[in-house]
Formats: sequence, structure tokens, C-alpha cells
Amino acid sequence: MSRLRPLLLPDVGLGALTRWCPPELVDRAIDKYERQERRRRLLPARTVVFFELARCLFPGEGYASVYEHLLPGDSELDLYLTKRGFRVPNKSSLCKARRRLGPEVMEEVFRQVAGAVADREGCPTAFWRGLRLEAFDGTVLDVADTADNAREFTRPAGGCGPGGYPQARVVALIECGTHAVVDAAVGGQGQGESTLAMALASSAGPNTLVLADRAMPGVALWTAFRQAEAHLLWRLKRTTGQRVETVLPDGSYLTSMDLDKNHQAGYRRRGEQPPGPVVMRVIEYTIEGSDEVYRLATSLLDPETAPAHELAVLYHERWESEGIYAEIKTAQRGSRAVLQSNHPDGVRQEIWAHLIVHHLTRDLMHHAATGARTPLDPDRISFRGAQRLVRQDLSPLISPL
Repeated sequence: MSRLRPLLLPDVGLGALTRWCPPELVDRAIDKYERQERRRRLLPARTVVFFELARCLFPGEGYASVYEHLLPGDSELDLYLTKRGFRVPNKSSLCKARRRLGPEVMEEVFRQVAGAVADREGCPTAFWRGLRLEAFDGTVLDVADTADNAREFTRPAGGCGPGGYPQARVVALIECGTHAVVDAAVGGQGQGESTLAMALASSAGPNTLVLADRAMPGVALWTAFRQAEAHLLWRLKRTTGQRVETVLPDGSYLTSMDLDKNHQAGYRRRGEQPPGPVVMRVIEYTIEGSDEVYRLATSLLDPETAPAHELAVLYHERWESEGIYAEIKTAQRGSRAVLQSNHPDGVRQEIWAHLIVHHLTRDLMHHAATGARTPLDPDRISFRGAQRLVRQDLSPLISPL
């Protein structure tokens, strides 16, 4: 009796989200890192990519259950698959397939789909005086407590000793008006937010105004974003940028910031030229009911084209970057607080998958908001509701072989 060979499912997708992440895009990422199959497999690389993305949509379910979401609901096709000897892979097979794929393919898929999505007509709230509003910030994600993960990722320190779980650090650059992720960096042991943020500078680019919190400013990071021709609006610490060099008509003032001698020496030891001093405009203001003085630094030096009161109001758009982490950690991942992978490559694969699914959902929400008969602000659409509809719509595009 001849043995039935496994049936391949090369064209699985993510329902409505497949529009922005088609199989052809996934194949390009697979080809780039040469993860193509050398022999026929039950779990080809393309299927594994969509399986990993589906895990983000169904975080509380087991591997086999998630895989079944990628299967058709058509009874005739179900019968066809059964006759051809198709079977749902077990968890061990799915784990091995994820290891074969590695994190690089998932990161490349993210690079292919990520980016700003708003246009001035459809989503004017994403812009200010012709500049696209973007912001960046960081967060940490608890990962499985294994020896490999503990070596790769930082275990937080506490008053009673190290934290219970190692933590991966993520810094993302987002479009404020849509919450779409423009770029992201994932860090391991000893990589702080400012270090990871350096990798995002080139993605900001001309005609953008990038917002950031007071933990971020530094000469090297400021210089990197300005070299990418992005404008900046960053909050300052109380002790930074206090030297008044020129007072401007609106009460703001110009100052300069330079690297200290120790950092300059570090650049020279590495054979690098340290960045020179940067000129910035400082805006100070208070909020009614509070005595705290807020201090903002901006590269927009002309108070006529960039009024101080507008920038003070605009800065609070920075909290949009906090919003995407809440969406990923709470709405998308559900109650499962710890990433499941026992190995650093699997952790990175999970993180990139979550960033992809978040971006695809936000792209779908933007399309729905701006494509309505009466255009809506994307912020008025529920992220949790959008993902619920995506889960209900999840239906693969299967071409049986």
C-alpha cells in the first residue's frame, strides 16, 4: 500500500490583512535569506510565516489550534484534504519549522510592510504645517525565563534582587496620526533606548517632525536625526540646555549642546570624529494647575513659522507612541504577558511578528477610515474591534497541490 505524501499549503494568508501582506511579499523575504525548501515539506517557509503571524491574532491558543485557523472552512475542500492525506502538524514539527525560519525573514517582512500610511487629504491630523508627525519611544517585553534568553536579554534589577523574567527592549518610530509603525529596533543585553533609536534616524527623513521624551536627547542622537533631514521636538531634562545664547521675540531662546569630554574621547579612541555642537531652540511653559516647568528643544528655530504655543500643544502627540505599546501588549497579546519562545531567535521572531500584525491592522483601520463615505479620524476606530473583525475574517487562500 503506497504511503500518501503530505499536502502542501503554499497560499495561506491572513484574510483581510493579506491585502497588505501578500504571499509574494513573504516569498521575497524568504528568498533574500535563502530559507526556501530543498525538498517538499508539510510546513514550507511561507506557511510558517503566516502561522507565526496568526499566533499573534490568537495568543491564547495552542499551536495546533492556531494552525487550524489557517485551514479552509469549505466542507468539500476539507474532504479533498482528508483524502489526500493532509494532517495538522504537531507542536514539535511547528517548533522545528519556526527554528528553521529564524528571525531574519520575519524582520524582512516587517521592513517590507512598515512605513507611514497617511496622506494630507485623507488624514490631515497626521500633519502639522506640512510636516508629518512622528514619535519614538521604547518599551520592554517579558520573555521566557530560560538560560539562553537570560544571556541574551536584560533581567531588570530591583530592590529585592533581579526581576523574574528577562526582558527584550523595543524602540519604535510611529506615525502619530495613524499609529502605524514606521520602523523599529529590537535590543538585547545592554542596549538602551537611545542606542536602539540611532537605527531609526534614517527612517524619519525629510518633511517629518519627530517627537521624543526627555530620556532621549543627546548630541549623537540629535545629529543622526538631523542628518536624515528630520525636524525635532524633544522634551529636555531640567539640567539640559540651560545656557541662554539668544532670546527670541516669543520668549523662547537659542542654545547649543555639545558632547562632554569623556564622550568626545570615546569617539576618538574608536577612530571616529565626534559630532560637533548642535544648535536648538528651547521653549519653556507651564500647564494650568501645575507648577512644573516643561522644557522643549526643537530644530525649528524661527518663531514665526513655528510658534511656541503651537509646539507646546503639539508635543503631547508624543503620547501616541505609548498607545501602540498598549495596543500590542493588551489588545493584541491579550492576557499572556510573557513571550513564549525559549530561545532568543524565537523571541525576536515573535516580536517582529507582533509588530507586523499591529502595522497591518493599523493599515486596515486607516484604509477603512479614509475610504468611508464621510472620512473618519483613524483614532475613532477601535483597535480591539478591528482585530476582532480580522480574526473572524481569517480565511486562507489555499491552492491544493
